[in-house]
Amino acid sequence: MDSNSLKAFLTIVDQGSFSEAAEILHLTQPAISKRLAALETQLGARLIDRSNRDIRLTDAGARLMPHARRILDEIHNARLALSPDSDTVEGELSIIASHHIGLHHLPNWLRRFRRACPQVTLDLQFMDSDAAYHQMNKRHAELACVTLSDSMNPDFRIHAQWPDPMAFVVGADHPLADLTSPTLADLAEHPALLPDTSTATYRVVSRLFLEANLPLAPLMPTNYLETIKMMTSVGLGWSVLPVSMLDSSLKVLDVGHPVTRVLGAIALSGRQLSNSARAMLKIIEAEESAE
Repeated sequence: MDSNSLKAFLTIVDQGSFSEAAEILHLTQPAISKRLAALETQLGARLIDRSNRDIRLTDAGARLMPHARRILDEIHNARLALSPDSDTVEGELSIIASHHIGLHHLPNWLRRFRRACPQVTLDLQFMDSDAAYHQMNKRHAELACVTLSDSMNPDFRIHAQWPDPMAFVVGADHPLADLTSPTLADLAEHPALLPDTSTATYRVVSRLFLEANLPLAPLMPTNYLETIKMMTSVGLGWSVLPVSMLDSSLKVLDVGHPVTRVLGAIALSGRQLSNSARAMLKIIEAEESAE
């Protein structure tokens, strides 16, 4: 099987569009259609159903997908292994970072990385952790710095991790701010400002309320912690935020239930890392272990 045809097939599926796949691969739409047709002829099976406007995999296409990704991963690994300049740190490094990590951790990493590896061009993407996992599965980045999840795909390898302690908080003018020893039952009487139900933070908090047999009333979910912080500071509800984000606009509520999450840098386990990715990981480990 031709690697270019496999890449065309995967890009069409990932983008959900022949035209967008052609643009990414710098091909014309007829050219990318020709590559797919050649692959289908070679395999003797239709891979994509063209009868609808939406791109849909056939059964054969769905079976081919994991094999196609592994084949291209091995080609990537072979190119790294055969690189004549095995110690050179250059080229492009694609990184996905969650919005929180991008604001509160990435700047320090980048300052050190730019000094240590000036020949590397960075391709940075910012998105929710769940979206980052999805994009990594599509090989759209080499590293992702995210909130780690207990439901994470076993194909991912954790290269660095560090705790991110969190605290229950309210604005200074919120009724809960006047309580000396607030409880979860007290919090249950007020709206909660939390990220989406799919996030690790929401799952941790909701589990506490479920175990206490208490209702949880989320209000206006958003995954942008800076937005949640603002809404909390003006008294719209209580929240759970990383300790690193706290300032005088918020009051910590000691409810007797410590909450933490784990952040980390991940990559696909079957795909070897470039020298630039390894250099970035060393900086991440050094920075976060020093905290």
